[in-house]
Amino acid sequence: MSRQTIAISMTFVFAAILTQTALACPFCSAVSQTFTEEIQSMDAVVIAKLVQPPTPIDKDDAQSVPKARFEILQVIRGADAVAKQTGTIETVYFGREKVGKRFLLMAVDPPRLMWSTPLPLSDRAEKYVAKIVTLPEKGTQRLKFFLDHLEDKDEMLARDAYDEFAKTPYDDVKAIRSSMDHDQLVKWVSDPNIPASRRRLYFTMLGVCGGKEDVELLETMLQSSDRKTKAGLDSMIACYLTLRGEDGLPLIVDLFLKNKKAEYADTYAAIMALRFHGGQADVVPREKILKALHHMLERPQLADLVIPDLAGWEDWSQIERLVKLFKEADEKSSWVKVPVINYLRACPSPEAKKQLELLKKIDPAAVKRANTFFPLGTPKKTAKPESVKSSQVTPKLPASLDTESVQTLPVATSLASTDDTLECTSANEDALAEPKSRQPETDRTETAAFPAGTPTSIPATHGVEVAHPGSPILAQASPNHWLMGAVALSIGTVMLWVMWTILSGAGQRSPY
Repeated sequence: MSRQTIAISMTFVFAAILTQTALACPFCSAVSQTFTEEIQSMDAVVIAKLVQPPTPIDKDDAQSVPKARFEILQVIRGADAVAKQTGTIETVYFGREKVGKRFLLMAVDPPRLMWSTPLPLSDRAEKYVAKIVTLPEKGTQRLKFFLDHLEDKDEMLARDAYDEFAKTPYDDVKAIRSSMDHDQLVKWVSDPNIPASRRRLYFTMLGVCGGKEDVELLETMLQSSDRKTKAGLDSMIACYLTLRGEDGLPLIVDLFLKNKKAEYADTYAAIMALRFHGGQADVVPREKILKALHHMLERPQLADLVIPDLAGWEDWSQIERLVKLFKEADEKSSWVKVPVINYLRACPSPEAKKQLELLKKIDPAAVKRANTFFPLGTPKKTAKPESVKSSQVTPKLPASLDTESVQTLPVATSLASTDDTLECTSANEDALAEPKSRQPETDRTETAAFPAGTPTSIPATHGVEVAHPGSPILAQASPNHWLMGAVALSIGTVMLWVMWTILSGAGQRSPY
């Protein structure tokens, strides 16, 4: 099975995953489960202190493991299950902490609880864990607590507080505007040593509480040639446009969209930011954003990044330019063909239907691929919502995927990068025909940000195409339970098929 087929197959896998994923902070990606999530998934959680160090390992016994004894001090969860304990816990422990040190221990499967590896707690962490279980499940009161622990001196708490924000709806983040420390946020976004994932959150927050006085700083960062200064560029651009408004668009267009020397990661970050604002539609008018995206059609190797956006936002003014792109596509831009076909299929204009028939004669194989892998047909036109909130949209993934890159694909994750960024490329299966030729005017090996919530189709990790519910690709997939069941069954079949192919085939490393 070809890499093209793998990519398109994974489209449907991720379509189902993403359409059920509640998106939160628009540019934040949680690193891991939060303490709250872990605690809620356990049958018993306690704070205990070490009273007996680990027993020495018996070198003659291959099954020997070091076990230590802990005294239960506070029950966080599962009082009934813990009540059957003797007041102490014996569990595997490889650390070297001194007697008296306090730990967080979690367990499952009562009545014979299986305890996790003890997690050492600082005094601050002990109070933190005890407090979070008393917080409301959502709302400003909860978020304000974690606000005080961003960049905490205890890294474990700082990371957990960030993850809580990353999973919080954007509207809730905006609701605590009055509690944000503007000057502290400016210091954090100016610190290149702070991980890009966290800088994205701080830029997002600065966009909420900042003002015109921050524009000059942001413009300096945007024009910097230092990669660390521009870390989290997608959220930086979004913050800048939030504070500057549509008057900031010319700078973004000149730096990243019209500029053919701009690095791919930077261009892609700009598209991400514009998608976010296109979905919000309350700061920069969508027609202005669409006009900015039109510049990408002058860059054939990258044009497919924005064609789904034009269709998703029902901009049917570019039929002539897209047909030209199709006709002039070469081996370096052949992946533009399927998005062009899908755009024409979605467009209600008679001219689009006429051009589609002509393109069928020029490249019937490309049209067949579009019909095969995106068989939903032309969507019915629906009324546009006045505004699409970031928490209501679903992203789509790109298509620079080969067999080897699929092997590292985090199918069961929320598609979030583990720290700073996600590699992003464009969006259809033709990109896989010659992956080494998929190089734009400049190097495309830089990583680009993957925001957690965007209003239209979004390229993200490992090159699989998925569309948001309002896009032409998925527009006719009505959310009824029978369809959801059928999709779930199809997903299972496709995943087994794809994984079998991955395990049985050898892929060529993607240049991305």
